[in-house]
Amino acid sequence: MQQPQQQQFKSRTEAGQRLAERLVRERLLPPVVVIALPRGGVPVAAEVARRLAAPLDLLLVRKIGAPWQRELAVAAVVDGDAPEVVVDEGLSAYAGADRAYLERETAAALSEIARRRRVYLQGRPPLSLSGATVVLVDDGIATGTTVRAALKAVRRRGADQIVLAVPVAPHETLMALGTLCDRIVCLAEPQPFRAVGLHYLDFHQVEDGEVLAALAAAAPPVA
Repeated sequence: MQQPQQQQFKSRTEAGQRLAERLVRERLLPPVVVIALPRGGVPVAAEVARRLAAPLDLLLVRKIGAPWQRELAVAAVVDGDAPEVVVDEGLSAYAGADRAYLERETAAALSEIARRRRVYLQGRPPLSLSGATVVLVDDGIATGTTVRAALKAVRRRGADQIVLAVPVAPHETLMALGTLCDRIVCLAEPQPFRAVGLHYLDFHQVEDGEVLAALAAAAPPVA
């Protein structure tokens, strides 16, 4: 009988602190910009940005879940001047997510992205990534569909180097994402891998207030 998987992290905050310590040893070339994937990635990224003394920004991405399992991402929508939809063709076909379903869910995703932009950024334009070392942070990766869309968006915005930094992810997914970034920093690659949340003692749903508090805490002091 397989033994139950051990919890790796107490919370997203603790995972971010441990991830930050690893990233310090990477000797990243300045200027460094930390990009978080809301909502779960923001508390992790806030710790990274604080430790690296780097600015923190958000990349608004919404996954489109399978009709029968909303946490299983079959596609992702990325915010931008021209929002992009990245579809996992094989998984969407297996999950029964046809074109009509994807179009309907894309519209809902774009509506939520617009709401989050208003609440989180409050009219602030995105930071420039041109020529920067961008550290893209989430609280974990499962299928990689959302992160794949995010990496492509960061590259389009002119990042010089992209470092994908996550506390936990399956090895196979990281290998598939390796062609889209320059470096990967991951603290745990458990086998077998079942779900990100199984590797946290506290994996509560992050709400808007927590996102705003993390952004405020990571902001540089006012001169």
